[in-house]
Amino acid sequence: MKRTVFTAEHEAFRGTVRAFLEKEVEPHHERWEREGVVDRSAWLAAGRQGLLGLAVPEEYGGGGAGDFRHSAVLTEEFARAGASGLAIGLHNDIIGPYLTALGSEEQKRRWLPGFCSGEIITAIAMTEPGAGSDLQGIRTTATDAGDHWVLNGSKTFISNGILADLVIVVARTTPEGGARGLSLLVVERGMEGFERGRNLDKIGQKAQDTAELFFHDVRVPKENLLGEENGAFLHLMTHLAQERMSIAVAAIAGAEELLEITKRYVKEREAFGRPLAKLQHIRFEIAEMATECAVTRAFLDRCIEEHTAGQLDAVHASMAKWWATELQKRVTDRCLQLHGGYGYMTEYRVAKAFTDGRIQTIYGGTTEIMKEIIGRSVLG
Repeated sequence: MKRTVFTAEHEAFRGTVRAFLEKEVEPHHERWEREGVVDRSAWLAAGRQGLLGLAVPEEYGGGGAGDFRHSAVLTEEFARAGASGLAIGLHNDIIGPYLTALGSEEQKRRWLPGFCSGEIITAIAMTEPGAGSDLQGIRTTATDAGDHWVLNGSKTFISNGILADLVIVVARTTPEGGARGLSLLVVERGMEGFERGRNLDKIGQKAQDTAELFFHDVRVPKENLLGEENGAFLHLMTHLAQERMSIAVAAIAGAEELLEITKRYVKEREAFGRPLAKLQHIRFEIAEMATECAVTRAFLDRCIEEHTAGQLDAVHASMAKWWATELQKRVTDRCLQLHGGYGYMTEYRVAKAFTDGRIQTIYGGTTEIMKEIIGRSVLG
């Protein structure tokens, strides 16, 4: 089916993204995976190309495009290229909205130009060793000390954790924490007491640095409070729909690309004297995956339109996230099976997709959490 969600402007932007990937990412990605981190120069190149801060107002150095479809194009092309190292989606679609929507004028002028140029790499620190999707379990504390906060605690599984120059930290600013006692504090590189732990060894997305972060009596200036004091829970809930949409967009694009790769493979690979594609079972497998991807694509494109118009609610974003990521997991597993022994070899794209994509049903809210959100809405 012909997609109608994008205009000629978006498709022209797609060409820009593909050219960037071909020149600045693909020649280096294998090395980044060995080293466990991307080059900072790649972030600067993305900034020069106008790929950072797409929705940031032009006065702060951004693209001024409040159109989520540009971000969707960027996400799709990175997913299709299998370029999991450069976490531009996290930077643009998750952290960017916090800075633009919650930042004071002084904060915007201090942080957004570097955010858009690639000189400031960002992260958000919510997850703790004992608290994942449950924000009520956060134990990191920020104590009011007059002109600053004293931050103590630890975070884990933080994407961009090694490279980040600016980290939005979710901390308890009341003894009870929870929905009415959490705040967002911005911790900057070089603050005394802010330490990075290991660059965590993951089964996939190895080029994307993921770290443990530690805060030992870090003095965070009061002017680094982002949004309202004790208002983090509402702030986080407000922006989760876009995070989940970005993950869903990457999931369906990744599944579609892997299906195309597998279609080519079964046409070329022979068994019992003829191409695999001539076997009825193989055709049925491909037919099922093609149908599932087409149906999911139709729903995702509708969600993109709704989100661009500011009308997508948390429930439908949760539907998109859990369905698309679970589909990606199924498609990847079936495509690996159709590749046979070659699918288990890391030199084949399907093997990398298998390990890279497994996290999709976990971060941004697990499938189980998504179902809980939907179930509560449906049942009242």
